[in-house]
Amino acid sequence: MLRGFARTITGGFLMGSADLVPGVSGGTIALVLGIYERLVTTIKEGSSALGALARADFDDFKSHLGSVEWGFLLSLLAGIGIAVVVLSAFIETQLEERPVIMSAAFFGLVVGSVVIAWRLIRERGASSYVTAVVVGIVFFLLLGFRSAGDVVDPGLAVFFGSGALAICAMILPGISGSLILVLIGMYETVLGAVNDRDVASLGIFLLGAVVGLAFFSQILHWALDRYHDIVIAGLVGLMAGSLRILWPWPDGVDSAQLDAPGADLMSAAVAAISGLVVVFVISRLSVRPLDGSDTL
Repeated sequence: MLRGFARTITGGFLMGSADLVPGVSGGTIALVLGIYERLVTTIKEGSSALGALARADFDDFKSHLGSVEWGFLLSLLAGIGIAVVVLSAFIETQLEERPVIMSAAFFGLVVGSVVIAWRLIRERGASSYVTAVVVGIVFFLLLGFRSAGDVVDPGLAVFFGSGALAICAMILPGISGSLILVLIGMYETVLGAVNDRDVASLGIFLLGAVVGLAFFSQILHWALDRYHDIVIAGLVGLMAGSLRILWPWPDGVDSAQLDAPGADLMSAAVAAISGLVVVFVISRLSVRPLDGSDTL
């Protein structure tokens, strides 16, 4: 039991670390660890409990509340929280000082995640290939329209909306909450609020995240239950398309533009291979097997 608890906290730590980087999703790590569908189901039960409470249906509230895997969820959240507190300043610094190396490492991580996620499709037919390719191309092109610059002096309503949008991306492999924050010009602002311990802004941001997650988890759970292979293929496409933002040149994750490799090609290649290896090592150590017969 203690071993499982420790592994779940570690998984949460890895997810939180990934969510701090634009282009890398905690959902990607959850897929690699083999806990993705379990996570979505747990969140869905929690949001259903909140919905029942809002309707004053206390019997339904107790039923859904009892279905939540509290040990799993709380230990996962603890790991994510530790990663955000401990690593936010470090990752912010590394992205500024070593953008190419950091971007290359996460590029390798996502490439490995694409391979592993593809194995989760139970029946790889033409629809799976078409879905993955179309979603990948569309997302790749959309990333070219990412905005530049952050919102200046945003109000609390902006923090609330940012949290609601970002949390939806955080549980989708391939599109991170950090990337959404970059696209809407709130990445550096939110990261600065974490580093400055701005409790008011962060509290509103987290409230928005709770509300957004409550709605989105219901939709995602329904889609996974009825269209499992198509949804996974779409997630594979999202991850493949997100590689555009992680291409190391010219400016790492600070640019969606694509350029030829520079003089630091060898060091970037080593970083990318290291990221790739880390993903496969994590998948081997995951709590559940990651093969085509698994249910995530």
